[in-house]
Amino acid sequence: MRVGPGYRAHGIQVGKRGKATAVRPSLFKPRACSRDTKGAEFLWSQRHFLCHLMETPVAAAPAGDFFPSFLLLGFATLVAALLGAAHRLGLFYQLMHKVDKASIRHGGENVAAVLRAHGVRFLFTLVGGHISPLLVACEKLGIRVVDTRHEVTAVFAADAVARLTGTVGVAAVTAGPGLTNTVTAVKNAQIAQSPVLLLGGAASTLLQNRGALQAIDQMSLFRPLCKFCASVQRVREIIPTLRAAMAAAQSGTPGPVFVELPIDVLYPYFMVQKEMVSAKPPKGLVGQGVSWYLENYLANLFAGAWEPQPEGPLPLDIPQASPQQVQRCVEILSRAKRPLVLLGSQALLPPTPSDKLRVAVETLGVPCFLGGMARGLLGRSHPLHIRQNRSAALKKADVVVLAGTVCDFRLSYGRVLSRSSKIIIVNRNRKEMLMNSDMFWKPQVAVQGDVGSFVVKLAQGLQGQTWASDWAEELRQADRQKEQTFREKASMPVAEHLNPVRVLQLVEETLPDNSILVVDGGDFVGTAAHLVQPRGPLRWLDPGAFGTLGVGAGFALGAKLCQPDAEVWCLFGDGAFGYSLIEFDTFVRHKIPVMALIGNDAGWTQISREQVPCLGSNVACGLAYTGYHKAAMGLGAQGLLLSRESEDQVVKVLHEAQQQCQDGHPVVVNILIGRTDFRDGSIAV
Repeated sequence: MRVGPGYRAHGIQVGKRGKATAVRPSLFKPRACSRDTKGAEFLWSQRHFLCHLMETPVAAAPAGDFFPSFLLLGFATLVAALLGAAHRLGLFYQLMHKVDKASIRHGGENVAAVLRAHGVRFLFTLVGGHISPLLVACEKLGIRVVDTRHEVTAVFAADAVARLTGTVGVAAVTAGPGLTNTVTAVKNAQIAQSPVLLLGGAASTLLQNRGALQAIDQMSLFRPLCKFCASVQRVREIIPTLRAAMAAAQSGTPGPVFVELPIDVLYPYFMVQKEMVSAKPPKGLVGQGVSWYLENYLANLFAGAWEPQPEGPLPLDIPQASPQQVQRCVEILSRAKRPLVLLGSQALLPPTPSDKLRVAVETLGVPCFLGGMARGLLGRSHPLHIRQNRSAALKKADVVVLAGTVCDFRLSYGRVLSRSSKIIIVNRNRKEMLMNSDMFWKPQVAVQGDVGSFVVKLAQGLQGQTWASDWAEELRQADRQKEQTFREKASMPVAEHLNPVRVLQLVEETLPDNSILVVDGGDFVGTAAHLVQPRGPLRWLDPGAFGTLGVGAGFALGAKLCQPDAEVWCLFGDGAFGYSLIEFDTFVRHKIPVMALIGNDAGWTQISREQVPCLGSNVACGLAYTGYHKAAMGLGAQGLLLSRESEDQVVKVLHEAQQQCQDGHPVVVNILIGRTDFRDGSIAV
């Protein structure tokens, strides 16, 4: 074998004249090949020993005596290859970590232990054989397992838990179609920035890419949707992987994470052995070799599985605004004459409690608009809360603080902001914070940090600062004028059934202080957003910027479990209710009393409102005045009907529905409504 200058392998380097010299062992940097760090250290020690063994003879060898050096090089290569193969097969790890072949424990117990250590109270699921062990283990540890009729509902419920509790919501679904059914809900959680942990079953690690039942490339599917994706390959990896996933879900900009749990890391040793290793003795050399490989694979799968490991939460990485940035914003806002604050969902994220944020906003004394999860922060009728004419107010403001609000379609991509206004924007996500800033608007100060903490610090820096009362009064006067318009529209007759504006005004008057509002729909819900006010912080659940239909049942399920003493009122469009109807079976089985109000106008009205005048056809927009209350009764829930014949009974029927919920029954109120011009000009795309 001929080698040229610069050739280098396994501690030997050939110089310009072909002279082989030993390379100092310190030049070789040890690298951990896997999480098995002790095995990696052992492998490194063997390589280090070989380098010392070769150093003196090779350096002393004459230039022409290359053959012995070549033999030594070949021997060293062979030994290194064998050591590497042994490490990959887990032989070194198995020397130090034994397998308890008699144990009946299974990987699902490790999953449940981590969830309990993180304070998880609910696990939402649709059962499947791939994930049965973790469901059983969670039940044994006191984690309530709630099974739904569709996997997407399980993830929506976990999303609601995450939003309302500030912790990670957890859902577990089976492999293949079970996971693909969750994609919409996971994407919704990503855009809404909800920390959701999705646990997915998978085919056996040994059968990946071999055509196993329900086996697909799940990791490639979820990587674009999740902050963190991992596939557990050994039982001992379950705990550290889940801890890392939980921390990732809550750190930085919160979002969904995905952990794949193959079936052989969840079931006990004896069951996996039965499926993996033949009970009959192998015949022939090849058979014995295959048998040895499978036995070793099984041992490596379970080696160290039940050794104690930390199970609790890891530290979170939450960005904070610097004192210099806060001070600069204080100076800008202190000189404002017409300041305005827009608070979005990020303002309600931990670690700042909602009551502390509310005090900060009141101390600041700046008129504000509330959106997303920030709706209801100031209660029902606070003088600083401006509800209508946001675009007009933004055009007049001289300083605007976008606190967790971004310049996407909801702010016309930034075009509603005045170019003469000084814009302060704070957001945990830098890319989202600067969205469209190169086109329609420019920030005076852009702060990447936690929104709630920033608002608290801003209020502290402006302690004692006051602004002229005429600015806030001007905005409130515009609110009053808009509300007068609503009252006029509520009194207008409609061609058939009930006026939806009037119905929603009565809902607003009836809604109790302990209620949580879940909204799922288009035209009816869009109208409700102007008329129905959440009574406090974290009491309004909508899908967010993704505009997803079908969130209603899952959000209601998660909300009622988190706050069992609250009345959960769900406002559905009749189109959106089609996604959630079957989950009233779930509510009945699990004794979850929620109340659904369906604005039934027999159509996809938000679409037809534009499609008909613009394109001249109502194709695919028509539905029927379906008896949804009867369908709910068929599932075991209570059903009530409101129509023109009971126009003067709206409040009475709402009270009856409340009483049914208090008695423990889920209720559907099917409200037949007509159509108004309340939302003419609203966009559907």
